[in-house]
Amino acid sequence: MTALHLVSWFFGGAFLANAVPHFVFGIAGRPFQSPFAKPRGEGLSSSTVNVLWSLFNLVVGYILVLHVGDFNLRDTGDAAVLGLGILALSVPLARRFGRFNGGNLAGKVQEPR
Repeated sequence: MTALHLVSWFFGGAFLANAVPHFVFGIAGRPFQSPFAKPRGEGLSSSTVNVLWSLFNLVVGYILVLHVGDFNLRDTGDAAVLGLGILALSVPLARRFGRFNGGNLAGKVQEPR
């Protein structure tokens, strides 16, 4: 395993993590933030755009994980690098998009608008 493999698997995990919310919102028929919205990353994109963006992320993640090096999910090191990529993207995005979708207010009383 080389450094290039580790970097590829790390970013593959990030792309795979990013595919999940876009897919879930998209197939539920709900709008969600995407890079294609205005303002970028803050406005809402249609459910169709989110499904397409999700599938793009899924394909890129698949290529980075399964077509670069010999990734083995049963190898703790390989799985840890993938998991770190997932974690590195998921936590900051949860905080960022939580401010738009109420996720950062868990346990707090929300002021009426």
